[in-house]
Amino acid sequence: MNRVWLIGRLTQDPDLRLTPDGTAVTRFTLAVDRRPGPDGQRTADFIDCVAWRKLAEIVADHLRKGRLVAVQGRLQIRTYETQDGQKRRAAEVVAETVEFLPDGRKASSDAAGAEAEAEPESVPF
Repeated sequence: MNRVWLIGRLTQDPDLRLTPDGTAVTRFTLAVDRRPGPDGQRTADFIDCVAWRKLAEIVADHLRKGRLVAVQGRLQIRTYETQDGQKRRAAEVVAETVEFLPDGRKASSDAAGAEAEAEPESVPF
């Protein structure tokens, strides 16, 4: 089973783009806190996420840098080739739901507490 649940803050505004066939895709990165280590030091992991179609549009329209969200989806490892011919791998979470969490900051009324779900994905990378 491949399920991922994350709670974190966006590190920058989401990036909405369209594929050549017009499908919306939004990429964003979450800063997810780790538990403090034995020395009390706090660290975070920066996890790349991607949303497709209607969910991509909702994320791009309503989320901004610093916003606290919960993302549920699946981990995907994809391969690609750089311009100089090197093969690379990238891990990302394909978001299926994104819940906008209250965080004590003043949130826009249209996005506070909202939840968005994705339609099943059939577009390959």
